[in-house]
Amino acid sequence: QVQLVESGGGLVQAGGSLRLSCAASGRTFGGQAMSWFRQAPGKEREFVAGISWSGGVTSYADSVKGRFTISRENAQNTVYLQMNSLKPEDTAVYYCSLGPRIATANRWGQGTQVTVSS
Repeated sequence: QVQLVESGGGLVQAGGSLRLSCAASGRTFGGQAMSWFRQAPGKEREFVAGISWSGGVTSYADSVKGRFTISRENAQNTVYLQMNSLKPEDTAVYYCSLGPRIATANRWGQGTQVTVSS
C-alpha cells in the first residue's frame, strides 16, 4: 500500500516562496498521476495542480497559474510544488494525492500547513 508524506509547509510573507514535497513509499506509484489539493478553513478541498506519470502533462487551477509549478522525480518517488508570489488567499492545508488521472485521488497524504501573512 502506498503512503504519501508531504513536507515543506510553513509561514511565509506575501510575495514569498515555498516548495512542497510529497514522497511516496510502500509500493511504487508507477503509471499514476499525482496532484496537489488544498483546503482552507471553512472551505471545500480544491484542486491546485496535477502532473501525469510521465510528467508530460500538467494542469493548474486558474488561481495559481503562472505562480505555482508542479514537477516529479519518479526515481525518487517524489512530487514537488514550487509556489512563488504567494498570497494570503493561498493559506490552506495542502494535500498530495495519487490517482489514475490528474485531479483524482486513490490515496491522500496527511497534509502540510501553508500560511501566508499579509
